[in-house]
Amino acid sequence: QVQLVESGGGLVQAGGSLRLSCVASRNILTFNAMAWYRQAPGKQRELVATIISDGSTNYADSVKGRFTISRDNAKNTVYLQMSSLKPEDTAVYYCRATRPLYAYWGQGTQVTVSA
Repeated sequence: QVQLVESGGGLVQAGGSLRLSCVASRNILTFNAMAWYRQAPGKQRELVATIISDGSTNYADSVKGRFTISRDNAKNTVYLQMSSLKPEDTAVYYCRATRPLYAYWGQGTQVTVSA
């Protein structure tokens, strides 16, 4: 069983920064990809950023230029550096790891951006 544990969420003012961490219980290079999703109240969960096993990354248009996904293979950790935060970034942020036949989710961490 794979466990993903997110941390780093909190309350921040608009324009501020946060760094989220997702620690996996297994070697993250065994996953095809790892990603960050978010879900705001009353909205569907949406993909924020992805890092593929080869190191390539992709971002939602709404966060391009503000968020950066990265990983530390030695620590089995994926990060989401968030800058220039906006109130509309407020959501629960989830980490996801995928293999060909299964996906794993973390429990989520709350990010609240005040105006």
